[in-house]
Amino acid sequence: MELFDVHHPMVLVFGILGNIISAGVYFAPLPTFMEICKRKSTMGFQSLPYVVSLFSALLWLFYALIKGSDTFLLISINTLGTFIESIYIIIFLVYATPDTKKQTFKSLTAVMMLCLVISLGTYFPFKEQQTRVIVVGWVCVGVSVCVFAAPLSIVFQVVRTKSVEYMPLSLSCFLTLSAITWFAYGMSIKDTCVTVPNILGFVLGVIQMGLYAYYSKRATSGSQEKKGKVKEHIINITMLSNSEVVKMDVPMTDEVARVKQMDQMVKVDVPITDELAHVKQLDTGGVLVMCAAA
Repeated sequence: MELFDVHHPMVLVFGILGNIISAGVYFAPLPTFMEICKRKSTMGFQSLPYVVSLFSALLWLFYALIKGSDTFLLISINTLGTFIESIYIIIFLVYATPDTKKQTFKSLTAVMMLCLVISLGTYFPFKEQQTRVIVVGWVCVGVSVCVFAAPLSIVFQVVRTKSVEYMPLSLSCFLTLSAITWFAYGMSIKDTCVTVPNILGFVLGVIQMGLYAYYSKRATSGSQEKKGKVKEHIINITMLSNSEVVKMDVPMTDEVARVKQMDQMVKVDVPITDELAHVKQLDTGGVLVMCAAA
């Protein structure tokens, strides 16, 4: 029953909030996998993020089990995370191409071997439970830092492209809220290993939301400026005495009707484009009508 001891009411509050928000993060890729099942294809997605998330959930589950006290909320969320990530990986393996399946099996095997090495390497050499908890805890910190640092590639891509297309705001908000609640939970149970990585998670989440606000605002103002500008077309019309006829298939407008009533040929000095390539020369008198694309 030591796993379910709660010595401070805020531990329960922050732990439950952390479970709810983290569950939202785990379920965030669900629409993607529903689409994968619908199309029966992985659509170019990579399995590595889900394998790494499974690795992280397994390590934190092991840490919570060997620590014992005040950890049942860590056990619950990481048990859920292990189950969901396993389902994602199974679906991915069902619909992946042969080469992608091989890569996924390799990364999954590597993760399982690492989990085995960490669990056996900390269980037998360290006889004292406290020492074992500290070692496993800091291994979990290292893995969590890598997981939190992974979105930095997306941050760099946003700065380089000046576009927030590949940075979903909802996921950034969920990750930031998750970091805040688990930081508060770690502080409540005085667990440094839970507290430290969530500081980094909070900082990176704030950076992502700040970049999203900045570049989405720039994109909005840029589109408004483009809408405010009207393109001007200057057409030089020269009257010729020739009676050649060139007809272009364009919608009949009032301007076109008036031009067709003229007796002379009208030449329009505009560059020849693909839109004008289908102009044909006829045998009778008439007009040359050209329309420039906006």
